[in-house]
Amino acid sequence: MARESFDKEIQFLRMLVLTSGAYNRQQFAKRLGISVHTFDKTIRKLKEIASASGNGNQSPEEPNKKFAGALRLNYYDSADPLLLFLFRAKSLKESESLRLALLLAALHEKPQTALELLGVCCNAPDAADRALFPDEKTIRSDLRYLEEVGVIKRVPGPRPYRYRMQDDLVRQLTDEELRDLMNFVDVMANTQVPSVQGYLLRDHLKRSSGSGCVSGVGGVSDAGEPFLYKYHYYSRILDEAHLFMLLGAIQNRRKVSFLYFSPKSDTSYASKNTNPLFEREHEGRTEQALPIKVVYDHQYGRWYMLANNSRDGIRKYRLEGMTQIEEGEAVAKELFEEKRSELEARIKHSWLIDTGRAVTVRVRFFHPGGSEPNFVRDRVLLQGQWGQIVEEEDGAFIYEIMVNGTMEIRPWLRSFGSSCEVLAPAMLRREMIEEWKELASYYESV
Repeated sequence: MARESFDKEIQFLRMLVLTSGAYNRQQFAKRLGISVHTFDKTIRKLKEIASASGNGNQSPEEPNKKFAGALRLNYYDSADPLLLFLFRAKSLKESESLRLALLLAALHEKPQTALELLGVCCNAPDAADRALFPDEKTIRSDLRYLEEVGVIKRVPGPRPYRYRMQDDLVRQLTDEELRDLMNFVDVMANTQVPSVQGYLLRDHLKRSSGSGCVSGVGGVSDAGEPFLYKYHYYSRILDEAHLFMLLGAIQNRRKVSFLYFSPKSDTSYASKNTNPLFEREHEGRTEQALPIKVVYDHQYGRWYMLANNSRDGIRKYRLEGMTQIEEGEAVAKELFEEKRSELEARIKHSWLIDTGRAVTVRVRFFHPGGSEPNFVRDRVLLQGQWGQIVEEEDGAFIYEIMVNGTMEIRPWLRSFGSSCEVLAPAMLRREMIEEWKELASYYESV
């Protein structure tokens, strides 16, 4: 799958799950910045990927079910992350995914050389229909790729080199140890970010447990699912497609260039049209910046890149609006550290990433019921970051914190409901009063 295609399908899926199929084909294509023909073609491609991954996104009894309908239905029917299937096909053409599957199946049986694997591909039953027939150079390139990602390893010995599956860990574990490892990976993948790598590892362990890689009979597949999870922001895993590339750019002090669509933009994607007759204006901005930090907002399930832009200084970008990302030139270590220090100073008092003017927020928290344990106090101490309890009252306490602006702390304060009263600043207090009046009006008798 080409990089541009992967960007398109990420934005396509994000809009599909966020709108829950509310748009018709024309509206969807216009919002995404593509043609209706491209919309239909992308739907077909996603159906093929979902079917090939065995994710169950399309019911075999209803092969003609609309893909949007399948997404809307299966979100509540399945505990698996729905959008993960796209990562299994990332950067792979159809012929590549079929060829790699053949290579891995052959290496799972016994160690083999590149020439032996070439024979496996050419002698496959459906090789003629797929016009597979790779050459030796292609097979060696595939083996290098699989070795780099740690799927296979070279067997020590003279030429020609032999390769085997790198599954020593799984083979050495007992059934009970493998079950414990799977449960640990399951918990971490579903409760920590980033999660995609953990999901892929979990799937690999499940396949290993059911394929006789471990001692005993039955493996772990009969143990059932001890944990089930459900996310409020399940589309956030789409942003992880760019996450590790950006973390690599930060580690190597490299600039990145990308086409950016702000959250206020009417479109979220722009295709690269090679035919000048079909060129169209897009609302995205071409940006070049030095990434310094990546931040995850658990309140809204969003990833942010904090970067230095030579034109505007410190800039914040939502990962969901970044497309066509490319690495650029590296910068000197001294310059990178200077920009990092500048950023850290700007966000020192940020509840999340706000770089506005610092204000002191003063809040009275009430303890409902007056009994122990004081869960309101415990939560404030746990989540209140660098804020402090400055005064104790009968059935309440005063909490103070200095933050950059009040926008980011408001959802946290609002989540305490009637157990929280904002005392200062006066503007924040007025805003909270207006919000609660609006909420109260929703519950007036009709």
